Amino acid sequence: MSQESTDNKPQLPDPKEMAKTYAEVAQRASKLINEHMQRQMQKGMSAPEDELGIAQAFMDMMAKMLANPYKLAQAQMNLVWDYFSLWQHSMLRFMGMNAAPVASPAKGDNRFRNEEWEQHFLFDFIKQSYLITARHVHDTVSNVEGLDDNVQKKVNFFTRQFIDALSPSNFAMTNPEVFRETLKSHGQNLVKGFNNLLRDIEDGDGQLRIRMTDPAAFEMGKNVATTPGKVVFQNELIQLLQFNPSTKEQYKRPLLIFPPWINKYYILDLRQSNSFIKWATDQGHTVFVMSWVNPDAKLAKKSFEDYLTDAALTAVDVVCQQTGEKEINAAGYCLGGTLLASTLAYMAAKKDKRIASATFFTTMLDFSIPGELGVFIDEQQVSSLEKKMSERGFLEGSEMAGTFNMLRSNDLIWSFVVNNSLMGKDPFPFDLLFWNSDSTRMP
Repeated sequence: MSQESTDNKPQLPDPKEMAKTYAEVAQRASKLINEHMQRQMQKGMSAPEDELGIAQAFMDMMAKMLANPYKLAQAQMNLVWDYFSLWQHSMLRFMGMNAAPVASPAKGDNRFRNEEWEQHFLFDFIKQSYLITARHVHDTVSNVEGLDDNVQKKVNFFTRQFIDALSPSNFAMTNPEVFRETLKSHGQNLVKGFNNLLRDIEDGDGQLRIRMTDPAAFEMGKNVATTPGKVVFQNELIQLLQFNPSTKEQYKRPLLIFPPWINKYYILDLRQSNSFIKWATDQGHTVFVMSWVNPDAKLAKKSFEDYLTDAALTAVDVVCQQTGEKEINAAGYCLGGTLLASTLAYMAAKKDKRIASATFFTTMLDFSIPGELGVFIDEQQVSSLEKKMSERGFLEGSEMAGTFNMLRSNDLIWSFVVNNSLMGKDPFPFDLLFWNSDSTRMP
């Protein structure tokens, strides 16, 4: 046998290492299953509740849809016609001829960016078959006559979640990149991916909490939240941080920042190159930021009014005391901006004019049209949340984060499932996603 053929011989994994890995996976999986069964026994074996009202929404949709069988049959014929067109397209491709695609991914859809989705005959067929079906399912459920608007929005949203979950990019045998990695590594990517999946379930205390970044890659004060500052005040709701100007000449009026209470403040101080806090201090501003407590059951009785009086107004008092100024500037980010607006309204009613200017970043003030978040807001879901919070005393930050991730499920859920669980890779260190995963509870 020649040296060249020896070098080209596939390198199989070490059987001892494989056996060790399989044993570790089996042990961890067994432990998680036992813990899950114990939790279920403690809770009682009751049927899962439809807290989001999904089942009822789809039952209403099906009732309205079946009331017009002609329209449903027409939609089915359109689907058959598109599949016939795809078959023609595929036959032309198979014979080496060019053919225009029947369905193409939307601009910005990164699921099919690998070139094999287009160049390989089989994967191109799988991709277009999925896109055709996804389009018809969406069009069918989104044009149901006589359906309540709120029910229609809920049906549309959760249909999209279903469609996204069934993308061929999310399965090992129908994703060309995962398929080739599986052949190349002799399946070790799937073993490593299953280990990653078990780790994410362990981190979530029995619930899947997909890791979006490498948490070990970041350390507060070292490579995130690095702008020098100090705590100048603390109570049961906030720590008030002060960041002094880095310039010789300084603005007289200080700046108080209201961050959202469901996230950490350092979204405004991720790293030196994009830190708003550093930029503001480099312009000569004295910056104060509220850092919110991560509440537990002890703070269960705290309300929005408490956050306004004991946090926002108290922070204004302390900033004025620390600087000796009678007027300050304020900036609110996200829900922090909502709190700032409410604080301004309260102060106006009290004829308190200490906030001279207010700036709002990505802040919602009119909640009458909350966009896609509205599918999570109805009487049934609010009652369910209130019941859950009354039992625990707080709402978990991970539960709120999961809701926001569903708004962009392909980017914030399924891309990490593919990377972590199918490719068997560790997530890339990314400071923004590190902050996004570092959420806080709400009383």
